[in-house]
Amino acid sequence: MRLFLLTAFLCFTGLISGQESAASQTQTQLKVRQAIEKKAEYHRLSSGEQSGYRIKIHFSVDREQAKATRNKFVARFPECSSYEEYQQPYFVVLVGDYKTKLEAFESWKRIQPDFPGAFIVKGKIRSK
Repeated sequence: MRLFLLTAFLCFTGLISGQESAASQTQTQLKVRQAIEKKAEYHRLSSGEQSGYRIKIHFSVDREQAKATRNKFVARFPECSSYEEYQQPYFVVLVGDYKTKLEAFESWKRIQPDFPGAFIVKGKIRSK
């Protein structure tokens, strides 16, 4: 009889812990879903931009010179994104979208021989 009661008790506590486990799993799934929705909302509000690094390869008051520098860069490094911006009073050419400074530094080492004045800057980047 004791063995039966012990077995019944163990089965009953197993069922209860199984129910708790299912409830805990449901809560975890709900939290994950909320985190995904929150990230999607942030991405939508920030226009897909986040903090990161780019490499500034040119800045001057001459717009045509900036365009020429960007064209030279695109011809040499077609796989890398490039941006031409106006940061008063300069026309600036920025390249890359790097999440870490280390990523930017690795690209800078490849770019630097062709663009010796290039340097890494912090700014908003487009998410990939």
